[in-house]
Amino acid sequence: MGRVTIDRYEMENVEWQEQPRKETPPAARERRRLLITTDNFLPRWDGISRFLSEMIPRLKQDYDIVVVAPAYGEVAIDGVEVVQIPLARRRFGDYTPARLAYARVAREVRRADIVFNQALGPIGVCAILAAKRHRRPIANYIHSIEWELAPKALAPTTVIRGLILPFSKAFTRFFYNRCSTLIVPSENISELFSWQHVTAPKRIVHLGVDTTKFTIGDRKSAREALQLPADAFIIGYHGRIGHEKNILTLLRAFRRLRIKNKRLLIVGDGVQSIKSRLLKHNDVIVTGSTNHVVKWLHCVDVYVQPSFTETTSLTVLEAMSCGLPVVSSKVGFIPYYIIDGENGLFFNNTSPYDLSTKIMRLHDDPLLRDALGKAARKTIVDRFDWESTAKGIKQVLDDL
Repeated sequence: MGRVTIDRYEMENVEWQEQPRKETPPAARERRRLLITTDNFLPRWDGISRFLSEMIPRLKQDYDIVVVAPAYGEVAIDGVEVVQIPLARRRFGDYTPARLAYARVAREVRRADIVFNQALGPIGVCAILAAKRHRRPIANYIHSIEWELAPKALAPTTVIRGLILPFSKAFTRFFYNRCSTLIVPSENISELFSWQHVTAPKRIVHLGVDTTKFTIGDRKSAREALQLPADAFIIGYHGRIGHEKNILTLLRAFRRLRIKNKRLLIVGDGVQSIKSRLLKHNDVIVTGSTNHVVKWLHCVDVYVQPSFTETTSLTVLEAMSCGLPVVSSKVGFIPYYIIDGENGLFFNNTSPYDLSTKIMRLHDDPLLRDALGKAARKTIVDRFDWESTAKGIKQVLDDL
């Protein structure tokens, strides 16, 4: 796997080798030491990895940063120390977690002034327990709704999902109620956690988009560069291929479309059983995992987000920033920034027929596609940017 580095505005391959650490007494340090703990990180690209790739360059202006993350491959981040935890032997779908390594995580927690956690995987739960034990303030950004994500991602049947659900809720309450602060991406997600008796203090900080990178492109030249048919109607999706992402409903809707020359473009990677079903069809393209998403989005006519569970959905924000008309399931924070018929469309995420009907509507009305895409772009430019996200997170950490 390639080595990955993060700079403020770009990613590139470089050589990197972890350097020996030197302990500095807290009293001798002018800058605070921020420990970022995460169960998803580079070079495995997902929403959390992309979030951190935007936040770390901004946060390191004010903090000395150490990252504890799974050992998915060598990572170089200028001015940031990366501590990698070996991976477990067991794989869950497309995801291999880190091993439970409480002693190693706790050592980094003791060295830190503030802990900023990202998820409730093996690293995250160790970080929360260690922060509580060693009296370190810990903020946790809510990237997903665990009791929705875990049953749908891990369980193949409704019966098993029903068994997992109460455990997931209890697990979430136990750990999040031991955090100093939860940073949530929207008010409705904050209320949802409160309804589930997650009583830790909550602060709202929206996600952002780099609107100078995710911008309107030239569809013709983008398709030519990627060798995609110039005259095809392309429906796109970007993100993980997982059970909770409801990709098979998208595939069934795609098969119903009365369009002679069409393509379904899946930009991402994930569960092999779902990928196998996608790849049986000659008009379905699966790119695999990539951080170079923009060039693929520039090829798309209509973007679809079919997921069963989301918080904000960074992928939808990015598609809208590229001026794409979006057809989305009505989950998470999405109904608070997409207005049906004005800057996007909603569909019933259990109905392939409803989704195919919405896509056909956009196929048959190019003017509607153009109007929704322009309004979508304006929504993102007006309301979402990474600088505001970083400012909000810094304020929470400063208050801790």
